[in-house]
Amino acid sequence: MLALLLLQAAIPQTALDAERAFNAAAQAKGQWTAFREFMTEDAVIFMPQPVPAKEALPEKNPPIAVQWWAAKSFVSCDGSVAVNTGSWMRPRANGYFTTVWVRQPDGAYKWIYDGGDQLAAPRSLPEKPQVVRASCGGHPEIDMGGCLSATEMGCYAAADQSLQAHWTWVAGRRSFSVAIWTGRGWKTVLEDVVERAG
Repeated sequence: MLALLLLQAAIPQTALDAERAFNAAAQAKGQWTAFREFMTEDAVIFMPQPVPAKEALPEKNPPIAVQWWAAKSFVSCDGSVAVNTGSWMRPRANGYFTTVWVRQPDGAYKWIYDGGDQLAAPRSLPEKPQVVRASCGGHPEIDMGGCLSATEMGCYAAADQSLQAHWTWVAGRRSFSVAIWTGRGWKTVLEDVVERAG
C-alpha cells in the first residue's frame, strides 16, 4: 500500500506538474534525455518539418539545457489532453513553446507534440500560470477526419471531446491552434503561426 501511495505521489497530477517535471529533468539529466523520458511513442517535433521525435532527437545532450516555464494551460474537461504554452530560454536565445500532453493509463502525462519558435524578446510570464478548463456541459462532437495519420497535419482530441488541437505544415509554414468547448460552442484559445521554413 505504501509503495502504491509513493508511486501515485511521484506521478505528475496535472499537465502543469508534468511540464515542471519535464523541465527539471532536462536540467538534471540532460535536454534530449528528458525529451525521450516524457514523450509518447508517436510524438512529433519540427526540424523545421514535422518528424517523429523518436527518430529525430539527437543522442548527445547539449552542455546547457534549454529552460522553459508555462504561462497558460488549456485542459479538457476530463483532463485527458492539455496544451501548455509559455517561454523558453537558452544562452543567447529565447522564444515560446507549445506542448500537447496526453494522460496515460497510469495517470501520468506524456507529450505528443512539441512546437514553438524563437523570438527577438521573451514573452512576459505571469506570477502563476493561468489554467483554462473546457466546459463539462453539453455534448460536443468532433470529426477528426483521420488526420492523425497524415504527414503534414495532425489532430489531438480529448477523450470527452471537449478540447481539440490541430497543426499543419504547408510549404514551410507551420500553424497550430487549440479550441475548447464552452458548453455552447467552440472557442479558439490559442493560435500560433511560424511563417519561415527554418
